[in-house]
Amino acid sequence: MNYLEFEKPIQELEEQLEKCHKIGKENDIDVSKTCELIEKKLIQTKKDIYKKLTPWQRVQLSRHPDRPYTLDYINAFSKDSFMELHGDRCYGDDKAMVGGLGKIGDQSFMFIGQQKGYNTKTRQYRNFGMPNPEGYRKALRLMKMAEKFGIPVVTFLDTPGAYPGLEAEERGQGEAIARNIFEMTKLKTPIITVIIGEGASGGALGIGVGDKVLMMENTWYTVISPESCSSILWRSWEHKEEAASALKLTADDLKKMKLIDKIIKEPFGGAHANREEAFKIVEKEILSAYKSLEKLKPEELVKKRMDKYAKMGVYKG
Repeated sequence: MNYLEFEKPIQELEEQLEKCHKIGKENDIDVSKTCELIEKKLIQTKKDIYKKLTPWQRVQLSRHPDRPYTLDYINAFSKDSFMELHGDRCYGDDKAMVGGLGKIGDQSFMFIGQQKGYNTKTRQYRNFGMPNPEGYRKALRLMKMAEKFGIPVVTFLDTPGAYPGLEAEERGQGEAIARNIFEMTKLKTPIITVIIGEGASGGALGIGVGDKVLMMENTWYTVISPESCSSILWRSWEHKEEAASALKLTADDLKKMKLIDKIIKEPFGGAHANREEAFKIVEKEILSAYKSLEKLKPEELVKKRMDKYAKMGVYKG
């Protein structure tokens, strides 16, 4: 189990509890009362920490190394029914963007999302979850396929941003993202977007135009990462916590601004603390969102989606 800096008090109490149980077992003595006291203190400490998380701490939780990624959710939903589809039919197959056909119960979905790695080798293989243009073109190809066969689309957002390398720009990174946004606004099949981790900039928005946008409790969604914002404004990463607060990037902030439709409550301690429960919660929310969209005609679906996004950012003085 990995612990973040602000979770150190929890780590210390859990280590104390484990040691208490071990002493009781090795010496054959009753330590139940001592363990009970530690457990009570542990529960209270968790409550005190998680009920007042700062924006920066939520950013840290969204990047937790034990947090489930796109393929974890898809495999949990679809069990053995997921069929991954590869390639953009133009340049190559981007490993940072995954997608394919799968089911939740009896309902088929086209699942698409950014995928990160679990260790150094797989992080390099997945390009740290930063897609190239061919990743966005693969995603669009799969969306168009879903539209053709009347299959709803589910996208999972979890990226620090689109890959900023020279070769990505040479192959049209900006055009690929812009094309996806344009095509998604008029896609004639339901689109459900779930922010499961980091939602940074156009890298996230390239697959983020949804009829229903659901955001997990300990995630973030904004134009730039706190570190990059800090480096631009203060010429240093030292002000990343201040930047995180100023960016209004949390689920609560975005719900107030009506940029997302719903906040998905995570298991106590975050999605990484109880992955199976997190899978069940997200699965239920996806089905609920689809139920509210399935009876809409394609033309009505597109009109409501375009009206929704046209209203964003409009204020009266």
